[in-house]
Amino acid sequence: MLQPNHDRKSFFTDFLRDTDVLRDGTEQSANRAETMASLELLKAIGECKEFIGDWSKERSLLELFACIKNHLHFILHVLSDEKQVYTVFEVLNSRGLAVSWLDRLKSMLMGRAFELENKQIIKRLRDIWSDIYSRIGLRQGLGTEALRFAATLYLSRMPSRPLSERDAVEAFSDSANDGEGIERAAGWLRDVTEACIKVTSNQRQNAVTQISQARLLAVAIHLRGDISESDRTGLLERWERVTFRIYGMMGKDARKRVGDYVRLAWKVAKRKLTVEEIHVEIRKIGKAFPINDAVDELRGANCYEEWEDELRYFMFRYEEHLRREAGQNFRNEHWEHIWKTSPSKSIEHISPQKTAPDDIKHVLGNLMILPPKLNSQLQDKTPREKRPAYQKTGLLSAIEVASILGSKPRWPKKVVREREEKLLEWAAREWAD
Repeated sequence: MLQPNHDRKSFFTDFLRDTDVLRDGTEQSANRAETMASLELLKAIGECKEFIGDWSKERSLLELFACIKNHLHFILHVLSDEKQVYTVFEVLNSRGLAVSWLDRLKSMLMGRAFELENKQIIKRLRDIWSDIYSRIGLRQGLGTEALRFAATLYLSRMPSRPLSERDAVEAFSDSANDGEGIERAAGWLRDVTEACIKVTSNQRQNAVTQISQARLLAVAIHLRGDISESDRTGLLERWERVTFRIYGMMGKDARKRVGDYVRLAWKVAKRKLTVEEIHVEIRKIGKAFPINDAVDELRGANCYEEWEDELRYFMFRYEEHLRREAGQNFRNEHWEHIWKTSPSKSIEHISPQKTAPDDIKHVLGNLMILPPKLNSQLQDKTPREKRPAYQKTGLLSAIEVASILGSKPRWPKKVVREREEKLLEWAAREWAD
């Protein structure tokens, strides 16, 4: 039977038994997949069923059967020794079939394990790779990043930039020469994969984690099992402040401070810097990007176009601040919807885009975050007309704007500038070192 190595779901077997439903009565569909291998298998099943449906509209199934029987041929290659599987894989891959670098690494490590003829190592490796693939699931890019990060932090010499996938596989290949080295490489990749998930699954940090080298440093901090959770939280908060200043508020691109982040990440993982030493090193990275300069970059700037993710993060942190000031727990169902949709669908222009003066249209003082559906409903209404809806959201930031509208007859430029300054004064405290 056709069965992916690291997925225990029997989609192909169930399909052969019943072409319409699975054993639990649900339909075969790609949204049931939990790994990339199963996703591709379910998509193939769907395409086959679609093909049969289209064929049967114009021709008989008997004609299709005859075509398959007489014109479709298979080459059966039986391998008597399981270790030959990985040799065959390498040969096929060298002939131009597209295979991910993560799969190439797995094949290389498993092939070397079989050469050692150590059943215990082979079993442990299979368990490790099952863990890796199950953690990656349908997040295809995660495997790529985990491989690159794992190899970069695995190097014996300090790197200045993250390794490419090709170089990552070569780095592991050079070090995995015996049973211990093979297991250590695979186990390290599993640990890094888990750390990558912790970083990328944190919704509030999405605007911060768009930069690769920044994510690498956060991953290195998560890898340190000898650091207490309270210390780790403190380190990640400092990392978040510095990183958002550089790449969010000041708009620096991914080329800025690559070496600083990568070298520090390596030292955190390999040299086991103390908590205080890590704090000092992160502060050094941020020293050239003082908070006052960062605030000046936002004052009067376009904080909407090409800054949507950063704005959502900024306003989330402001809502968090208001809740803290009010002594309330920050648990609001509206934000669950806001994080799940495109940020542009939640960004509200208090003075509508169609009528707002150009010099304040996209500035911070004229922007806020609302639940997606409400945002679309209020799109072209005047600020005064929007006020009742703002009050009902349950978002303290929206209620704050409603309060301003309640005391002002209009939403003039002066009010927009005053609100902008208030937000920037808060930002200067929130992201300062």
